[in-house]
Amino acid sequence: MNLDDTIAALSTPPGRGGLGIVRLSGPQARDIAARFLSPVEWLPWHARLADLLDRQGRVIDQVVVTFFEKPRSYTAEDVVEISCHGAPVVLRHAVERALAGGARLAEPGEFTLRAFLNGRIDLPQAEAVRDLIDATTLYQARIAAQQVSGSVSRRLAPLKEPLVELIALLEAGIDFAEDDIGVAAPAEILRRIDPLREAIGALARSFQYGSLVRQGLTLAIVGRPNVGKSSLFNRLLEQDRAIVTDVPGTTRDLVSETAAIGGIPLKLYDTAGIREGAGRVESLGIERSFQAMADADLTLVVVDISQPLDAQDEALLARARGQGRHLVVGNKSDLGGAGCAACVPVSALTGQGISPLREAILEALAPQGAFEQEAGFITSLRHEQLLRESESYLEKARAAVETGIPHEMVLLDLYAALRPLDAITGATTADDILNRIFSTFCIGK
Repeated sequence: MNLDDTIAALSTPPGRGGLGIVRLSGPQARDIAARFLSPVEWLPWHARLADLLDRQGRVIDQVVVTFFEKPRSYTAEDVVEISCHGAPVVLRHAVERALAGGARLAEPGEFTLRAFLNGRIDLPQAEAVRDLIDATTLYQARIAAQQVSGSVSRRLAPLKEPLVELIALLEAGIDFAEDDIGVAAPAEILRRIDPLREAIGALARSFQYGSLVRQGLTLAIVGRPNVGKSSLFNRLLEQDRAIVTDVPGTTRDLVSETAAIGGIPLKLYDTAGIREGAGRVESLGIERSFQAMADADLTLVVVDISQPLDAQDEALLARARGQGRHLVVGNKSDLGGAGCAACVPVSALTGQGISPLREAILEALAPQGAFEQEAGFITSLRHEQLLRESESYLEKARAAVETGIPHEMVLLDLYAALRPLDAITGATTADDILNRIFSTFCIGK
């Protein structure tokens, strides 16, 4: 990949639409665009009307051209954006004219890669651009937008600074030992390491919630026939997606749909009612219900609290307890009856208790207080692994200080703890890591 080339690509999704944008970036962006556009007054950061021409100089479309002069552009290079009408043939023609004029088709993520390499953004910001494009809920978009603005790097800065200061302190004690410069006492080194290690560990642990925000999760709704699983499924979705009747065994296969609870994407599975003595077709559905329970991040076990729990309810609850995280939902609370002390009472018919159920689902899925963290958590597995690595080396450095190992050896662990923090922001990132990150972007971004 030659980063001195001028690149071009369609930056809007392929297909037919009202508008489509063709983007060029690089030293020849303006000259190449001028070859297939009518005369344009190239004023930086101004939008101008122009005509898109064919090879014979005939008008194909009236377009809006915006010129972003370096370094105040997305890539820190000269950037031209051509907003055309969204006919695929017109957009393809604009890209072909750009390539014929000397541009190269951009690789996936190459615009953002150039922004990173030119110092316009750091690596966490670049990764957040991809997350913002992939967001399916407004909460995901808001968190990604905060990270695009640099929230991850701002969170790392106060962690790196004291680590660098500690390294400088030990280096000075070693380099100027003959000049009677005081050597840091073990207690002082430990006093500096401990809060740093705890802060890095806490940020790494925040990935437990951050991964839910970024990737979403699955929730299986299980129970006996006619306890109201499908009605609850529809209530959580806020639409009539599953068929609801008073005939037991209506649902015989998995029905899935995606919703959002607290901004977290949630894939809901409505399952076949679980009971003994079912027919062959229904038994196949029950097998899939058990598989959904095993695969889900959280299982909602629905029981009818208008009557006492029976042996099938108890057996299903025991299975759920053995498989992992679950909530017991007591449906038909509007009918009164036996109740259930360990249940979250709801009425799928009236909607009573649905809001507390949503809160209980969030509480079961995320650590206490995680929702107040906002941008104070990480959403990237790469960041979590690097933070864990840094924390591990700080623990080694602490152990070395406690056992009286010379400062030269302690410094090796401290430098090893600093490198993963630099790798998060891209200061020490290898080319293969960069290629892996940016290859997941779409072409045109």
